[in-house]
Amino acid sequence: MTVGLFRLMGRFWGRPTILEANMSQTIGSASSSLASGVIFTLPALFLWGMNPSIFQMAGLAVLGGLLGILIMIPLRSFLIKQEHHNLPYPEGTACAKVLTASDKGGSGAKDVFLGLGVGFLFRCGYDILKLWPKEVTLNIPFLSKAQIGLKVYSVLLGVGYILGYRVAAIMVAGSLVSWAVLIPLLAHVGEHLTVPMFPETTRLISEMSASQIWDRYIRYVGAGVVAFGGIITIVRSIPTMARSFALAINEIRARLGRNSATPGTAAPTVDRTDRDVPIVYVMGGVALIVIALAFIPHLLGGEATFTMRVVAAPAIAVFAFFFVTVSSRIVGLVGVTSNPTSGMTIVTLVGVSLVFVALGWTDALGMATVLTVGTVVCVAASIAGDTSQDLKTGFLVGATPFKQQIGELVGAASSALAVCAAVVILHNTYGFGSTDLPAPQATLVKTIVEGLLQSGIPWGLVAAGFFLGAIVELCGLPSLPFAVGLYLPVSTMTPIFVGGCIRQLVERLNQNDPAALARKRERGILFSSGLVGGEGLMGVGVALWAFYFSKPTGVGLTWPEPAGELVALALFALMGYLLFRRTK
Repeated sequence: MTVGLFRLMGRFWGRPTILEANMSQTIGSASSSLASGVIFTLPALFLWGMNPSIFQMAGLAVLGGLLGILIMIPLRSFLIKQEHHNLPYPEGTACAKVLTASDKGGSGAKDVFLGLGVGFLFRCGYDILKLWPKEVTLNIPFLSKAQIGLKVYSVLLGVGYILGYRVAAIMVAGSLVSWAVLIPLLAHVGEHLTVPMFPETTRLISEMSASQIWDRYIRYVGAGVVAFGGIITIVRSIPTMARSFALAINEIRARLGRNSATPGTAAPTVDRTDRDVPIVYVMGGVALIVIALAFIPHLLGGEATFTMRVVAAPAIAVFAFFFVTVSSRIVGLVGVTSNPTSGMTIVTLVGVSLVFVALGWTDALGMATVLTVGTVVCVAASIAGDTSQDLKTGFLVGATPFKQQIGELVGAASSALAVCAAVVILHNTYGFGSTDLPAPQATLVKTIVEGLLQSGIPWGLVAAGFFLGAIVELCGLPSLPFAVGLYLPVSTMTPIFVGGCIRQLVERLNQNDPAALARKRERGILFSSGLVGGEGLMGVGVALWAFYFSKPTGVGLTWPEPAGELVALALFALMGYLLFRRTK
């Protein structure tokens, strides 16, 4: 959208620079992160019959967004600069490719816009015209309720190509462990149970589908793997944190000793492309946000007591620090689209709920307070991932990190009210929990908080996931991509894996010609970036159409089984072939 708008503006006000276009997308993208954090959690308040004000929700979103951006700033030097060759940051890299190709024009821009058009039309075919099904599923024989599937989304195919084979393979391996190992095991055990297995309270495992077993049980295992991966990430980031705090101390000392400095001595200069918001302001900003959360009434939990807020605010700082670090690294591996933000939120809810249970705060007010704590952390983790991608884009196009970080803060603060207004309108129009607006993440969060404060949580499943993460690390594989695959549906991972396989094929065919390999890899990334952007733009159009008019009903075409799924597979294969051909 930035590229298209800036080209139009260039006809009247002159051609904008690549850094101006980058700043535009940096500021604009902050709103999507706030939306993710808010929509994952706050609808649970509506499901409980509480109606939070738009100002309360916007306040939580703003403070969470600012907190996530500030905590991520000291990590930039390590994650974006030093780990440049190890962390691809797929969306950030894709944005840089799009901006660079648009700035240069020529064939690069052609690849981007061709991908935009193909992705746009593909989304139109299955989401508006409904010419073929969105998903193909296959039950695995001899394994009870084992299932594999594939979402026929060009956006996931493009993400897989950008990620590459190794990360995509680890992710799909996690999904296969979930859907072809753990779910069949639970189904086998549940065949002989005559009572529901905790945390389920009404249905027998034998009565549940594979998706229901995954939702009620496997997600807890995934949360355990995410927790382990997060601890490993924190441990590995300790040197970076230590250096950041050392820089802060040196900066304070420099400020204090500036008056006694030798006249005429020049201060050490920092390269423009390596200048961040000073760490002193970062630490001061984090402290002010924590104080605001503790002392501003009607924010946490709506009616939370001062004692509750004083306990909850430091917990927010601790969990935000933990998961901002996790999120900033994990999106470097698997991208924002596969960032298990809801898993991090679940771990936060578990930790805070245990404290509240110990203090006896288990009523409705306690549940609302726990949920709003999760909201702030969820927003912080979500926007930290987006900020990391934006800073990666800036690193690749030569932007000034300081200006980008200020832009992120402006974007978060200016978009919160609009995001929360959209949430209120959606609830008033459809109602959260309805068929039209099921809000699955918020429903899961609601169930977990109720279980933690009133009945309990299946700690055995969480512990199993924790040790599974340890096993993965001992095998020399990164646990966070594996956790993403375990935590998300296998149908989301398989198209990503296909995209990674196509890139692997391209690289194998050109491994003896480095120049051709670099050229073809870039063309593939540009076309994949277009697929991601085109399908995303069409998704926005579908959402607006459904909101103002009604959900698209398609052309009324019905396929006999299994012809519809075969058509969808054929079209997905054609999309993969187009991606492969564009590399030539």
